[in-house]
Amino acid sequence: MSIQAQDAQRPNKSRSAVERSLDRSFIWLTRLFALAIAGILLWIAFQVAIDALPAIQAFGLGFLAKTTWNPVNNQYGVLPQIYGTIVSSAIGLLIAVPIGVGTAVLLSEDFLPKSVRLVLVFLVELLAAIPSVVYGLWGIFVLIPLLSNVGKWLHGNFGWLPLFSTPPTGPGMLPAGVILAIMTLPIITAISRDALISVPRDLRQASFGLGATRWETIFQILIPAAFSGIVGAVMLALGRAMGETMAVTMLIGNSNRISPSLLAPANTISSLLANQFAEASGLQVAALMYAALILFILTLLVNILAELIVMRVKRI
Repeated sequence: MSIQAQDAQRPNKSRSAVERSLDRSFIWLTRLFALAIAGILLWIAFQVAIDALPAIQAFGLGFLAKTTWNPVNNQYGVLPQIYGTIVSSAIGLLIAVPIGVGTAVLLSEDFLPKSVRLVLVFLVELLAAIPSVVYGLWGIFVLIPLLSNVGKWLHGNFGWLPLFSTPPTGPGMLPAGVILAIMTLPIITAISRDALISVPRDLRQASFGLGATRWETIFQILIPAAFSGIVGAVMLALGRAMGETMAVTMLIGNSNRISPSLLAPANTISSLLANQFAEASGLQVAALMYAALILFILTLLVNILAELIVMRVKRI
């Protein structure tokens, strides 16, 4: 019997009007939810911009370049906080990315028994469930004393370098960066592991069949194939690091000045908001909202950059 004859004998299972109506309703519902998310985002940005308008009119773009934050004289500048936000996030990523990607490779390949890998996956994901304030308390009582000893050694031996030019005073840029690395590690590891697992096993088998070793397969086949997912994980972790508040506030020292030394106290935009918003009044509230708007724009730029990188990698 020909294929056409078989198709003619099959019953016509067309979808009913109710089923088609449900499909259309579901599509419109998902569109509505997507538009609602975009609307909420625009609403937040609009409200923050409105509240920041007095400071925008008073200081303009000079707010980004000034280093003084003096509520008594209504002198405000957010450059030290922008510097602290970017540098602390960069330190966190420099530490977390190699460890996170390496852990993802370990958990996605057959280096360990499956039962051990499942336990490690659970422990890594458990790190993301720890509250920020707990990380901050742990950092105060464990991380700062440990890094103070390391900082004394670095200052004593490499104090001629600007990065270690000041003696450690306890809270500072380095402890904040390390705690951000620990907090962003689960994001990088989990998403990178998912990206590596999603790579077809045929690529692994083909690489082995051509004589490549396991490490050559990992570095030349698997990681390039999952690169877009890894980049997405890194950018998502960067956004989390830039917006982190409590743990960084407890560890960075909250000093509104710029220092090239990683051992010196510093400040971030989110820490500034957490420390001063409760007692702010008048123009100080507008200045804080202006700082929040800048942080909003920075995180938006990070996400746009991530999308551009992922699209470019997919085209390649």
